[in-house]
Formats: sequence, structure tokens, C-alpha cells
Amino acid sequence: MELINYLNQYFYTRQELLALTKVTEADFARFQAGAVMPKCSYKLNLQLCSDSFFGVHTDEQVIEYYAKGYASWLVLLQHVGSADEVFSIFSRRYRQTLSELQAQGHHADSTKLTSELDSHLQQEWQHFLAGIYGLCTRTGLPEDIAAKELAVLEINQLTACDDLSAEQIIKLTAAVDLLDAASALFAPHERAKSSRHRLIDEVRRRYQLAPANVVATV
Repeated sequence: MELINYLNQYFYTRQELLALTKVTEADFARFQAGAVMPKCSYKLNLQLCSDSFFGVHTDEQVIEYYAKGYASWLVLLQHVGSADEVFSIFSRRYRQTLSELQAQGHHADSTKLTSELDSHLQQEWQHFLAGIYGLCTRTGLPEDIAAKELAVLEINQLTACDDLSAEQIIKLTAAVDLLDAASALFAPHERAKSSRHRLIDEVRRRYQLAPANVVATV
């Protein structure tokens, strides 16, 4: 039940998503076939068995779960034309988030975010469409994806140093807080092996960093 409770709290089922956005099943299938709408992040295959006065009843259900941020993405898709246009929007929002975070002082020495950014964005787009970021970020949207990528690079870079200065500890704290704000909580069975556990919980414990007060956005 823990898993189902988690999914019902932080995700929309496919039916909920379509009802909320007024998108038909046919249009939704078209968006996914056209490689502009992400796949589900979780799929539950349920085998149900009930026993009552009327006897035993069995049933099977498949429930797809999508990040809540995909409601706004679906609304966007109804007003955009080609897949190239949709990718351009994804790319622009990703780049804009990187610029804003870098202006705030976040930085990572990685060619992923500089000379190789174009090819990196293509990879990020594929992960987005596969539903991966709907699972591991709070919204599944380009803003959280960019923040997560930059924060992970920052944390890995800083923790590779043997002895951090006071200034580096401040930067590490900011990077961990950024990842905390962008990262999903993960399903109960996934948490111990998740990036959240490794790069937030363990880093805070190792460097005795105070946790930030993060308000859930979903």
C-alpha cells in the first residue's frame, strides 16, 4: 500500500491527467506516438481478487502514473505544431533555467553544459520522453530537469575534493538544497538506491549540512 499511496499523492493517473486537461485518449496517443509527450513514469499491473456474499471476483487492471507537471505540458501541446517546435520549447526552458541558476552562483565545470550542451539536450529530451524525469524530479518539466543536472554535477565536483573550504561548503549546501528542491521523493522501495539518498541524505550527513525547508511543488 505504501507504493500506491505514494503514487496517488504525487502523480496523476492517465485518466486523471486527461480529465484535468480535457485531452482525449486519441489526442494523447497521438502526442506520445509523435514523440512530444512523455511515457508514464510508473505502470502498475494489478491482479484483484474480492470475496463477498456474491462470491469471489477477480479482475486485472493496468494503471499508468504521470508526473503532475505534465498537466501543463499537455496544455502546451494543444497549442504547438511540430515535434521540432516542442523540442525548441523544451530546450529554451532548459537553457533559461541554467542561465538563471548560474546567475545565482551555481557552477559546474562540465562540457555537458557548455560546448556539448546541444548534444546533451538531445539526450535529456530522450530521457524526458521515456518518463525518467517524471519519476526522479518533482514536476518532470525542463526547469526541474536542468536544476537537477546542474546540482548533481556541482555536488559530484565538490565532494571529489578531499578537504572543502568554508566557501566550498557554502556552495555545496546550495547545490544540495537545489537538488532537494528539484528531486522527487522516490517511491518507498527505490529510496535507498536513489540519487536523493546518495547526493542529498548522505552528503548532508557526511558534511553535517543543515537540511533546507523544501515545500513540495506537486
